[in-house]
Amino acid sequence: MVLRLSELPEAERVHLAGIACEPMAGRPWVAAAPLAQRRIAIVSTAGLQMRGDRAFSYGDGDYRVIPGDADARDVVMSHVSVNFDRTGFQQDLNVVFPIDRLKELAAAGTIGSVAAFHYSFMGAMDPKNAAASAHGLAGLLRKDRVDAVVLCPV
Repeated sequence: MVLRLSELPEAERVHLAGIACEPMAGRPWVAAAPLAQRRIAIVSTAGLQMRGDRAFSYGDGDYRVIPGDADARDVVMSHVSVNFDRTGFQQDLNVVFPIDRLKELAAAGTIGSVAAFHYSFMGAMDPKNAAASAHGLAGLLRKDRVDAVVLCPV
C-alpha cells in the first residue's frame, strides 16, 4: 500500500512536512572490511524495548537496548504514532528487528558476527531530539566492536 502525504489528515501532513533534515558535514562513508568480517548491530526506529523497560513517549529522542539473545516474547513496542500498524510486529519481530535473519547470515558466514546488543529509537520524532543519544550510542557500538549497522526505519 502506498500512502501519499497529500492523503494524510492536515495535522499529520503539517507535522511530517515540518521535520527538517539537516545536512551532514564531513564525509560519512569510509572503506571497511568485507561483509564476511564485519560485526553487525541493528538500530531500529520501531519504539522497541524490553518488557519492563521505560516506554517511549512522544518526541522521545533516547534509545532502548535490546540484548542480542533476548526472547522475542520479551521485546515490546511502545511506538506512539496513531498511524502505525503493529500487525507485522505482532506476528514476527523480524519485520522491524531482523535479529533472526542476522543470526542466519552469521551462521552461513555471510557476515562476520552479530553484536551482543542492539538498539531502538522511536520514530515519528524530530531527529534533533536524538542527536545527543546518537553520539552516545556510537560509543557503545564502538565498545561492542560493531563496524556495520542495519538501519531499520519504521
